Amino acid sequence: MNKIANKPILITMGEPAGIGPEVALSAFAALDGRVGNHPLKLVGDREIFAAQKSSLIATSAPVKAVPGKPSSANARAVIEAIEIAVSACLGGEAAAIVTAPIHKAVLAGAGFGFPGHTEFLASLTGAKRAVMMLASDKLRVVPLVIHVPLARVPGLVTTAGIEETAEIILAALKLDFGITSPRLAVAGLNPHAGEDGVLGGEEEAIIAPAIAALNAKGHRVIGPLSADTLFHDEARKQYDAVLTMYHDQGLIPIKTLSFWDGVNVTLGLPIVRTSPDHGTAFDIAGKVKADSRSMVAAIKMAAEMADRRAAV
Repeated sequence: MNKIANKPILITMGEPAGIGPEVALSAFAALDGRVGNHPLKLVGDREIFAAQKSSLIATSAPVKAVPGKPSSANARAVIEAIEIAVSACLGGEAAAIVTAPIHKAVLAGAGFGFPGHTEFLASLTGAKRAVMMLASDKLRVVPLVIHVPLARVPGLVTTAGIEETAEIILAALKLDFGITSPRLAVAGLNPHAGEDGVLGGEEEAIIAPAIAALNAKGHRVIGPLSADTLFHDEARKQYDAVLTMYHDQGLIPIKTLSFWDGVNVTLGLPIVRTSPDHGTAFDIAGKVKADSRSMVAAIKMAAEMADRRAAV
């Protein structure tokens, strides 16, 4: 049996002034500390997670958390929790990581040199490239270009980038989602996918050649498709995931369809990592208003992915 088959799933605390710790504890309780063969363990500050101290891996860096008031003084503990969890997964001591939301501005203010979780996890694991997928039972979507200003997007859409990202998605659909012959749809960049060049030339010059190359390798890829007709019920039956060209083009549809149970999945890593599809929500932190459904979904999806990898 694979060495991770019965190992714990680790849940990091994320930004301690946000709702991360609250939804982590709530999800832990909702699942009674276990999902399938995997016990759940929390990684973070011993005081924040005092309610589940028997299932805690404590960080050593100090934390002084005031709900709704993030501080760069807590950045070291936030980073440490992620590092502990990644190390445990790489060492075969844990089956997967589920990360509570971090606050990028707080970490940046403390000298954190990464745009977010995805890039940091790629660095910690030595992955060539990590890819962010948002997934639910209704839709799986990957934006090619993520957290950059919209004005920079066209210059970052490349044929090589589309091919590389698509192959990571297709491999993950097989390994982590158990889809034997995955189908990938690719969105165009411009309205109506450029409308034969009238509304933009990127589809013909950049996107279509990437799709042709992927199909020549035996993959099942369609596009470039107009994003405005790509996400309705009938359209979603034609593919297993969508590669969109930029952040909002993909995240608006999935957050509309699956706001409470969408999951952020990092593809391309040697370990399993998921997270809830929401942010730190400082406005409701400490008010016992946070909804833990996305965290529960993230934990369950992490377990399913780990079990599929264990069976390989």
